Amino acid sequence: MLSSDLVRRIRRIQIRTSRLVTDVLAGQYHSAFKGRGMEFEEVRPYLVGDDVRTIDWNVSARLGDPHVKLFREERELTVILAVDLSGSLAFGSRSELKRELVAEIAGTLAFSAIRNNDKVALLAFTDRIELFVPPRKGPRHVLRIVRELMALEPKGTGTDLPAALEELRRIFRRSGVLFLISDFIAEEWERPFRALRQRHDLIPIVVDDRRERELPDIGLVELTDAERGDRLVVDTSDPRMRRRFAALAEARRGLQTDSFRRLGADPIRIETGENFVDPIAAYFRRREGRRR
Repeated sequence: MLSSDLVRRIRRIQIRTSRLVTDVLAGQYHSAFKGRGMEFEEVRPYLVGDDVRTIDWNVSARLGDPHVKLFREERELTVILAVDLSGSLAFGSRSELKRELVAEIAGTLAFSAIRNNDKVALLAFTDRIELFVPPRKGPRHVLRIVRELMALEPKGTGTDLPAALEELRRIFRRSGVLFLISDFIAEEWERPFRALRQRHDLIPIVVDDRRERELPDIGLVELTDAERGDRLVVDTSDPRMRRRFAALAEARRGLQTDSFRRLGADPIRIETGENFVDPIAAYFRRREGRRR
């Protein structure tokens, strides 16, 4: 049974994300993602400004006036939320954990999808597959996804991103829109990412926290690796140690950026404690611009 505190947090996410979709992202999601194709709808008389390439010459000849074919986009998509729940996502230094941010992001994307009559699926993973929710429609289904993300207690603490990507490729044979939400603190994921991207519209969302890149000057601190359990006591008052920590974090981020560049992927980067809607909206606008 869910605790009253968890129920309040889930309800808060539901209210906030549905409001964000209504107020900010309502039309941008629709414009950013194509349907599966174009379906013939009707023939009507030609109007000034119509594309002459849409003229139906057979109908025009039969009726004696130019007529054009109208098509409508088949809108229904399958949106897949692949969510990393490994130990490193339990970290957060700015009033929220990365995992809480992940739940809000997933909820916002899911509400955007159902507003456009798309199906939504969830695959949560660590160093194993923790949960799979098959694609369905409707607000109750989205609320279930948010509830599962907040309430699930993962059995694993590590990250096996390649295995998760292979499982996604096995489950989803038909193409869909796949949001991969993770901090991407993982290895050897480029090859399965590239293979999955050949079938799906794969969008990486990178969740960060500032304290993973820079340490405050607060004296002796015990750092724990959330995935392996290793512990290390460091003196944060030593400026050389803080510089080295920042340099290692910057190098890791640089390798990650290089990987996305090689893959031709356009990641959405979001930090805890900051407005996560703006980066998503900016990405939707970029996609719409590329479509045009």
